Amino acid sequence: MAVETEKSVERYLAAEIAKMGGECLKYTNSLKSGYPDRICLLPGGHAFWVEVKGPGLKPRLLQWERIKRLRALGQRVFVADTFDAVDKILARYREGEP
Repeated sequence: MAVETEKSVERYLAAEIAKMGGECLKYTNSLKSGYPDRICLLPGGHAFWVEVKGPGLKPRLLQWERIKRLRALGQRVFVADTFDAVDKILARYREGEP
């Protein structure tokens, strides 16, 4: 099993989304920081954001503010800090219950 780092968790997320036939897009905004790292698009019109952190790390205050705002807009936003966290997020989509 690979050592889990923020980069490895992000790669794992992208690989698992690809296996599901989707796209895992890196999100950057040069004018506003703090947005989640990835926008994940799955077949069937499912879309959600993922903030990727290293194991045991939590989003910074600005990141939590952005997450709250996106959720207030009806967006699904998750935080993943391990491979297991990624698996739990994707399990709901694999089972057809976003």
